[in-house]
Parts: sequence; C-alpha cells; structure tokens
Amino acid sequence: MLGGVFNTFDIAASGMTAQRLRLDLIASNLANVDTTRTAQGGPYRRLVPVFQERVRPFAEVLRERAAGFGGMSGSAGGVSGAAGWQTGGPAGGAGPALGGPALAGVQVAAVVADPSPPRLVYDPGHPDAGPDGYVAYPNVDPLMEMVNLLAATRAYEANVAVFSAARTLALRALEIGRG
Repeated sequence: MLGGVFNTFDIAASGMTAQRLRLDLIASNLANVDTTRTAQGGPYRRLVPVFQERVRPFAEVLRERAAGFGGMSGSAGGVSGAAGWQTGGPAGGAGPALGGPALAGVQVAAVVADPSPPRLVYDPGHPDAGPDGYVAYPNVDPLMEMVNLLAATRAYEANVAVFSAARTLALRALEIGRG
C-alpha cells in the first residue's frame, strides 16, 4: 500500500520539477523580451521545454519490488499483485505493463529555441538597426508568456495537490496501526 503512495510522491515531484523548469524558462523569456544582442549573434530566441513521459521499465520496477519483499518468489504476476504496482491487465492478473514500460512521471527531454522569426521594428536610431533601419527583436510575445505562466502555475499547483493527497493517505494508513 505505502509503496504505491511513494510512487505517487515520485510522480508528483517529477511534475513539479518539470513545471518549475518551465516557469524558469518563461521568466528568462520575459526578462529578455528586448534583448537584441546575444553571444550567438542576433536577438534572443524564446526557449521552450519539451516534456516527455518518464518511463521505468517494468523489469526494473519488478526487481525493485522483489528486493523489497526479500526476493522474488512465485510468478511475475503474483509479485506484481503483491507489490500493488500494476494490476488489472487484460488477462485479469498481471498488469498491463508486464514486460512493457511502467509510467513514472514526466521529464524534460530538451530545451529548444523557438524557430519563429524575430519581431522586426523600424528604429533607425537603434545601435543594432540594419541598413534598412529595422531592428530584430526577440520572438517573445509577453501576452503568450503570461498565458503559459498561468498554465505552468496551475499544473504545478495540481501536482502539489496530488502530493498533499498522497501524504494524507499515507498518514491515515499509518494511523490505522495505532488503534
């Protein structure tokens, strides 16, 4: 029972970590909304995270759970059911992830620069103006960044709520033994 709760902690923590990185990137984008020079040359380019599901191979989970029970005995489905990890598979016994991946949260696969073109503003007096008088500003839209900021904040809060609910369940489970 508690093993599943700890897994929930891990999944929620991965979500909070990913959303915190997203918030950091949004802050960087907003801070550089007028940066026309970078070390790479040209204006700052908006950065966005690429999220991907974090998958733990079932064999790894099975080994970990079997070690927690003093070694694996019986069938894989029996261990899976005893550990409470993945149940309710199509055959009714073994989990759907038997032999396949078991989900374990989210991770940031990469941070990429937005390929959209820079914003051109006519300002012939600007030191970075081209021969035509246009200055290339970053492709950062403050309004879109604020929308993304709200979405990241809500996602972070949702993960905090999951974490708190799992903590409450774990504490209640411990109180059962006290009588």
